[in-house]
Amino acid sequence: MTASSHRALPDGRLAAGAARLAMRHRGRYSVETVQRLIADSYEQPAAHAHVRTHLVVLAERFAAERLDAPAHAENPAEPGGRPRVLFVCSHNAGRSQMAAALLAHRAGDAVIASSAGTHPSGTVDPHVVQALTEAGIALDEVYPKPLSDEIVQAADIVITMGCGDACPVVPGHRYLDWPVPDPEGAPIAVVRSIRDALDARITELLDTLPGN
Repeated sequence: MTASSHRALPDGRLAAGAARLAMRHRGRYSVETVQRLIADSYEQPAAHAHVRTHLVVLAERFAAERLDAPAHAENPAEPGGRPRVLFVCSHNAGRSQMAAALLAHRAGDAVIASSAGTHPSGTVDPHVVQALTEAGIALDEVYPKPLSDEIVQAADIVITMGCGDACPVVPGHRYLDWPVPDPEGAPIAVVRSIRDALDARITELLDTLPGN
């Protein structure tokens, strides 16, 4: 990677992650494509982020998810494989973050859970973090992520929570809408009740997934 490539990135520290992803996807994506995507995966959250401490690390993770997504869309999970479940809400700061964390906690490696927002905010709601921590679930280095076409296309199940028709519809996918209240600005007692309501829905969802 040349010095000019480094300058094309919004943060020079992204160069190492771009190199890792380019090596991982060699023969599938060009170096330039990887650099463009990791730059976009940094710039979108950076436009709204209140805390930038982990943006470089998280941008690489987000870019990796977006690069992996088309491969999964082309080769969806075989019977017995791991389904991908995407939770979507408006800000990706509350409901969708809680649902993805609860599913990952309950299902372990059997499911790939992710979340995104149609209009992501700057940070995850602190009461959401607290409510999950009380349930033994740590939200380490998470931040609201924008919804991208790649992520939707790769999902086997898309679960929306209040974003209405802002979520793109991909034929052949399973869609669910969970009418769960928005925890934004709610007292911790209300957020706990939302967490528990989501957990009950997660239990129902797990009963419908392969291998359960």
